[in-house]
Amino acid sequence: MRNPIHGTEMAEYTLVADKTDPARMDAGEKRERYRLVAEQAAAVLEGEPDLLAAMATVACLLHNAFPYYYWTGFYRRVAAEELLVGPYQGTLGCLRIHFSRGVCGRAARERRTIVVPDVQTFPGHIACDSASASEIVVPVLDEAGGLIAVLDVDSTISGAFDEVDGEELEAIVELLRPRRLLPMALQG
Repeated sequence: MRNPIHGTEMAEYTLVADKTDPARMDAGEKRERYRLVAEQAAAVLEGEPDLLAAMATVACLLHNAFPYYYWTGFYRRVAAEELLVGPYQGTLGCLRIHFSRGVCGRAARERRTIVVPDVQTFPGHIACDSASASEIVVPVLDEAGGLIAVLDVDSTISGAFDEVDGEELEAIVELLRPRRLLPMALQG
């Protein structure tokens, strides 16, 4: 794999955004950055069947690639109407979220992407971290169309997310669709 920034050959690399640059990106810059992340994620995940490993990889790649991402991760469906945190990158997240609560619960319940430009105006917003100003949540579906998780991304910048983020994140979570949780080996 070729590192698009440095042009060097590498087995794997992480595209890291300069967090000192202006955090806002125009639509063209966003699409190009998402293209690079999607390309990298597909290459790294090639042949990897485990859903948890794939989620951890996607969260890491996304979190590091965008200067306006503050919290990036998944809430996995663990019961009929309950989500459990992880894997993720960022500050402490809420541990469990019921489908009746917050942006994650609504996206899970409605199985659609939700963009919230200002979390203070979202009825029932769960303040897992008071620094969060805007949020996007994307449902993650399995091959049968069942909800397995949501991808949650928060920013400290109001209005950080738009339809470009939604479209591109929906495409990236498609990489998770064919994967499954592998059992843990508890004994040697």
